[in-house]
Amino acid sequence: MISFFEEFFEFQKKIHQTVFSWLPFSIGDIIYILLGIILLYSLIALYKKTNRSTSLLRILIIVNIFYFTYQIFWGMLYFQTPIIKKLSRQDPPELNRAKKLALQYLEKCKATRTLVHEDHNGIFVVTNLKAVQQEILFQQTRLPQYISNKKVTQILSIKPSLFKNVMNFTGILGYYNPFTAEAQYNSKLPHTFIPFTTAHESSHQLGFAREQEANFIGYLIGIHSNNPDLKYSTEYFTLKSLLRFIVEEDPEFVKSVIQNYSPGMKRDRAYEKSFILRHQGWLDDFFGFTNNVFLKSNQQEGSVTYSYFIDLLLNYEK
Repeated sequence: MISFFEEFFEFQKKIHQTVFSWLPFSIGDIIYILLGIILLYSLIALYKKTNRSTSLLRILIIVNIFYFTYQIFWGMLYFQTPIIKKLSRQDPPELNRAKKLALQYLEKCKATRTLVHEDHNGIFVVTNLKAVQQEILFQQTRLPQYISNKKVTQILSIKPSLFKNVMNFTGILGYYNPFTAEAQYNSKLPHTFIPFTTAHESSHQLGFAREQEANFIGYLIGIHSNNPDLKYSTEYFTLKSLLRFIVEEDPEFVKSVIQNYSPGMKRDRAYEKSFILRHQGWLDDFFGFTNNVFLKSNQQEGSVTYSYFIDLLLNYEK
């Protein structure tokens, strides 16, 4: 049954990308807006004393159709064979190995940071996002066959979200729309996030449903790239993930690594921190909680857990 849904995903993805990719805006976001308006109207009608049964029936029908469509288009892919089982080694993550790798990625980040552009404040900036997106499609074709045998459509359907201003306050960097096969990203993010977030969402387009597996595929896409923007964003994400894994066991090591960031990396980190602090609030807490519940209900770790990505990373690097 899982194989059937994998084939069905490839079928509907190709159709949806062919139909919707040429539009400069997200048709999936338009669908969400219309759905929200319909549900709001139904809830208002339900609150009124007249036609309550009709309004309730309308809400139940909409929710069931939405959920059923989501499951056949996307939800069943959470039951695919985990990538970790495709790797020859499946050792538990080792702290010392993670430290060694963190030091390697620190040096990689420092070297790649010298190749990218900066704005007038010395902050990393992507100058050609279209080139990054095209590079992501190219790197999808070069993924190891033993990890991914997914079909690459080579149709560019990566778009900025219409909800970018709200997303700033939710902690959501991007999302995949299973109803239109569009990959969305928040274009208001610090640019250190954008190339890797785009690679991550494009991994969902390939058919990798689990969040940390999409991180790993995004890592494979970016780490071997010749595009310095994509490469730096990926190396920086990998370094931060390793440090998050290490920090509870050895905070002094993490502090030492951060102190050894290059001046450009320190400016990028300071800008990321200021962006996050400016946009913290109840929406961030709410979406963090709901995302955590959603992930756990779909065979995944919680949203703040990076151990599965670290498992994949360390076993792959071995």
